Amino acid sequence: MKHFTIVLLALLFMSFSFSQTDKRLKGLEKELNTILEFTKTAGFAVAIVEEDRVIYSKGFGFRDYDAKIPVDANTLFAIGSSTKAFTSSILGLLRADDKLSFDDRPQKYIPELEFYNDNMNNHIIIKDLMRHSTGLARHDASWYYFPSTSKDSLLMRMKYHEPFTGIRQQWYYNNFGFLAQGVIAERITGKSWEDNLKDYFFAPLSMTNTNASIAEMKTNSNASYGYEVNNDTIKRMDYYDIAGMSPAGSINSSANDMAKWLMTWINKGQFKDKEIIPEDYISEAINAQIALGQSAPDDEFPDIHFANYGYGWFLQSYKGHYRVEHGGNIDGFSASVAFFPSDKIGIVVLANQDGSALPSLVRNTIADRMINTKRTDWLERYEKKMKESEDDESESENEEDQETSNVKNTSTSHINTEYLGKYNNPGYGTFDITSKNDSLFTTLNNDKIYLRHYHYDIFELIDVVEGKVDTTQYGASIKISFMTNETGDISEAKIKIEPTVDAIVFDRTPNSIDVDKKTLERYVGLYDIKGTEIKVYIKNETLYVFVKGQPEYEQIPMAKHEFSFKTLEGFKIEFLESEEGIINEIKMIQPNGTFIAKRK
Repeated sequence: MKHFTIVLLALLFMSFSFSQTDKRLKGLEKELNTILEFTKTAGFAVAIVEEDRVIYSKGFGFRDYDAKIPVDANTLFAIGSSTKAFTSSILGLLRADDKLSFDDRPQKYIPELEFYNDNMNNHIIIKDLMRHSTGLARHDASWYYFPSTSKDSLLMRMKYHEPFTGIRQQWYYNNFGFLAQGVIAERITGKSWEDNLKDYFFAPLSMTNTNASIAEMKTNSNASYGYEVNNDTIKRMDYYDIAGMSPAGSINSSANDMAKWLMTWINKGQFKDKEIIPEDYISEAINAQIALGQSAPDDEFPDIHFANYGYGWFLQSYKGHYRVEHGGNIDGFSASVAFFPSDKIGIVVLANQDGSALPSLVRNTIADRMINTKRTDWLERYEKKMKESEDDESESENEEDQETSNVKNTSTSHINTEYLGKYNNPGYGTFDITSKNDSLFTTLNNDKIYLRHYHYDIFELIDVVEGKVDTTQYGASIKISFMTNETGDISEAKIKIEPTVDAIVFDRTPNSIDVDKKTLERYVGLYDIKGTEIKVYIKNETLYVFVKGQPEYEQIPMAKHEFSFKTLEGFKIEFLESEEGIINEIKMIQPNGTFIAKRK
């Protein structure tokens, strides 16, 4: 994120001068400042494009709220999923060069890619990735809570991601499909997705203040911080590094730079008389590729209706005008990038507020002026909806107070130490459960999480913020359920983090301990159980158990005198120590029972 003072001053002067003579924009800034204040947003930037001109661009509020450093039209914001149109457009350019077909299977370019079942492997095509029609659930927790810097590594998780419907049966948003598109482009071009962006778009469009990594964001002198609103207080958030999932949403840009992107789409792929994106791809990308679902007009807005998806764009009729738009949300930032092809109007709104309504409020407020339609007081409507939502939430809370799902006065089936260990799901990742001061904790995406007992063997995942447990989350957080195997050990944890499929199962590997060779030697010997000889010996400083006719079994030390079979689930042994400190017996714990073997 770089700064060019001379160009900036000239652009601001031209935009400012034009805005003063454009009757459509009269009084606009007052409205935008009101939206800023009402939504308690730290800051935002906006740019308005008409045909091949930026007719207005300006910053509002602060990019650094604490230091009161203002936003300007070149301030950098994370644009989140507004990135998606860039990613699909790379494939549009490659298709124009006969490098691929949208009807190809992704495995043609990524041979190691596998989906959940053979039907998906055989029938998903690139077009399904572009329009969210794979039938896959979102599985966003896979990349959000378990990030990786490797695109290829993340992509291999898709093999374990369960679909919730059939291919092309229903539109359903899926970020992994856009990751796959980015990797397909990498395999074809031999360059990173980030370099493809620079070569195909950033350089030709002179988007000199745009990048695709948090590392570059942090070094920019005009980058905004991200914020959230807690209890009516604006609070700064840490940047979220989307890392390997970058093709789905890692671009950071400014209102002025994004205006150039919109000009390209409004002018059918042309920017300053140069083709940036093929016109046939533009036409296809902004035409309906799949319907989103029910989106009939309501009584209040009979001329806002239908909802379809193209390639990286949402499509809607807005007051009788065709609108192409995509929002973006990532920790601390929200965005809306929209244009009206027939009206040749484009609007970009970039805000530094988490999950904010401001981009859509500002976009609609400006759109009503620019397309010369009856103006709606969008802020008043939003305020009304917020009040209704608060009332509904209050009623819901009262109902929950009367009859809660929490069963009081229950206890866990195991002591805390028996929940410790590593929990893994190949489609998501691994997390460790540890203990401190008789409490259980874990870490997800470098964030510390407290496991609060809810009831039975179910816990809540509660954030630890600035060293303190966030008690406001009690009773309303994601639950984690622990399951036992046939021998009574905690064997897995289930977390309902994908709403359209069953809870995600994480298999447990108990924590092991270090045991010195001298201690291991105490266990060595021959043991007998009803005439069957059990041999215990050391090999390569590791304890093994051998029964004639069976393979040798490596043992993993779990606690004092206790071991688990490395390759057998539910099998354990415990060496029994006499009062004199002598090991004379082994307790063999198996799914079919517990047996005692005596030293020979």
